[in-house]
Amino acid sequence: MSESRDFWQDAMDHAVAVARKSGEMIRAAVQNQDRSSLVQTKSSAVDLVTETDQKVEQLIIQSVKRKFPTHRFIGEESVSSGEPCVLSLDPTWIIDPIDGTTNFVHGFPFVGVCIGFAVNQQVEWGVVYSAIEDKMYTGRKGRGAFCDGRPLQVSTQTDVHKVIVATEFGSDRNPDVVDKIFRSLRKVLTLPVHGVRGAGSAALNMCSVALGSVELYYETGIHVWDVAAASVIVTEAGGVLLDTTGGAVDLMSRRIVAANNKTIATRIIEQLEVYSPERDDRLPE
Repeated sequence: MSESRDFWQDAMDHAVAVARKSGEMIRAAVQNQDRSSLVQTKSSAVDLVTETDQKVEQLIIQSVKRKFPTHRFIGEESVSSGEPCVLSLDPTWIIDPIDGTTNFVHGFPFVGVCIGFAVNQQVEWGVVYSAIEDKMYTGRKGRGAFCDGRPLQVSTQTDVHKVIVATEFGSDRNPDVVDKIFRSLRKVLTLPVHGVRGAGSAALNMCSVALGSVELYYETGIHVWDVAAASVIVTEAGGVLLDTTGGAVDLMSRRIVAANNKTIATRIIEQLEVYSPERDDRLPE
């Protein structure tokens, strides 16, 4: 199935509008202090979902279905409820209603509404709305990346000793995985680099790379809905995407490095302990 590029812009404009509506719902939950309403756990005791996550995803999907009834969806909460996670050739909306649910539950102010749009298994545009900050990040292949309409450009730093690196610890508490995470972190810190940061949101960490305030973000264990929207924002700001092995990125592999350039990416990748979680496109047996 094919769509015209003007039609894709119409879809992107719709995503921006529905992301803003989603942000209003998130801010209302924060202001009403009901952000932890009906907190549940998913794959582990620290992998959280709230009633607001589910309501925001429903808002986005229902809105898109009315306007684009033939399009497909990959949504975090839908997949958690048993829907397949399949990136087909058809136009597909890849949705994380609240990237940073743990932040949301605790009132830590970095929460992203993420909407990516893929055609022929390639992400064409992405929208990441930092709901608490009220910042709208957008990127479209061949059209640039922006924050609230201002063009984004990655950092020009090539000296690994002068960079800030972003990463997260994830929700997997398997001791072997935790050991690999900390061995990687120790090697990155002792290069040394200027510092290591983490916003608690994969998408907002990647947007920080696009902003030029962070040179590199890496993580293993994230999902396609965490990174799809931000992936095109990074590349359109001049950055690069790689696998933690140094190979080409595969958004379904649950491993990613987003960097300002290949020089920095290569130096950090050399420090990383590589491991492979189950892929996002692994169908139930």
